[in-house]
Amino acid sequence: MATTPAPHPQAPPKPTWDPRDPVRPLLRPTIRIRLTLLYGGMFLIAGILLLSIIYLFTAQALSDSAAQLPFKIVKGEVQATTSWCDLPDTGTVEQFNDAVSVCLRHQSDRALDALLRRSLFALLGLSIIAFAFGYAMAGRVLSPLGRITRTARQVAGSDLSRRIELDGPDDELKELADTFDEMLERLERAFTAQQRFVANASHELRTPLAINRTLLEVHLSDPGAPVELQQLGKTLLATNERSEQLVEGLLLLARSDNQIIERKPVDLAEVAERAVDQVNAEAKAKGVEIRGERTPAVVQGNGVLLERIALNLIQNAVRYNVPEDGWVEVTTEAGNGQAVLLVSNTGPVVPAYEIDNLFEPFRRLRQERTGSDKGVGLGLSIARSVARAHGGRIIAEPRQGGGLVMRVTLPI
Repeated sequence: MATTPAPHPQAPPKPTWDPRDPVRPLLRPTIRIRLTLLYGGMFLIAGILLLSIIYLFTAQALSDSAAQLPFKIVKGEVQATTSWCDLPDTGTVEQFNDAVSVCLRHQSDRALDALLRRSLFALLGLSIIAFAFGYAMAGRVLSPLGRITRTARQVAGSDLSRRIELDGPDDELKELADTFDEMLERLERAFTAQQRFVANASHELRTPLAINRTLLEVHLSDPGAPVELQQLGKTLLATNERSEQLVEGLLLLARSDNQIIERKPVDLAEVAERAVDQVNAEAKAKGVEIRGERTPAVVQGNGVLLERIALNLIQNAVRYNVPEDGWVEVTTEAGNGQAVLLVSNTGPVVPAYEIDNLFEPFRRLRQERTGSDKGVGLGLSIARSVARAHGGRIIAEPRQGGGLVMRVTLPI
């Protein structure tokens, strides 16, 4: 009884910026900027509160002192020395005292305004110094995180031998770095074991299949062999060839899941042309026309693996086509920092909910599962793995009227 595969866990949301892109937004909300804003903001709030309290206390003290004069004018002549202090030329003693009180109150207000203005300038200068100091301190505190990030970026380039080896006090950051080093060590052992397994499997699986194919071809070349034996030999040879395709596909799928270390300039137009040449005979036998304009689009990658993408997509487009008057359109173009390989074809109507299943290993459309000449069900899985190894992606869309539109985008 077939079991229903467990649903894949939902992937976390991707960042709005690409970590592999060296050109990042200038105001990206890094931890350093957030700590700087937090430290500077706390200092600014504390300064504003302190300034407000000092201002209120000073205003209260000046108001209390100006409410009642510490002297009283009894007789004599009083003359104003400023333009904003208006003293009467004549009047009673009480009138002179009231005028002096108004002058003193106005003088205290001017003193408070000057105090507030100078304090604000001082607060502004100290805030700038505090933000600069906070930025420098945040950079010093977070420098181990920068080292961890650089090491992680080097590891992302398939260099699992890198280690952080962080020195310093035994704090949370050193604990994080040591944990990361332990994880890298385990990953390196796992990838080394996988590479060793792929190499061993490549030898152990190919050798007996090659021997079987040779023996079958030798027996089939015997003209005196019975017809039944020849028919059985052809059936076994086809089964053996299918097994060889399966093994090659599995090994290629295992290898292409890793990043490409050695990259060379590869023209997608040339890659697509070579793939079209390999499929032309099968397309003519099925009555499928291959057309399309292929303009140069040079990317950095592995030419053999990129040719495998084009070959798998074009083979699928030819094999899963309409019985009559079918066509496959293969185009390449470059623009906006990307190279695009587009393969569209006529064919049966593909429901939108079946698109994701096409990229799973050994998965085909339900109506095509019993076909024996359609491949082993790894073509699109291999194509997606190779595209990911090159930093690109494949998008499949149902074509109106039947068939698919496969779009491969790779960074230039």
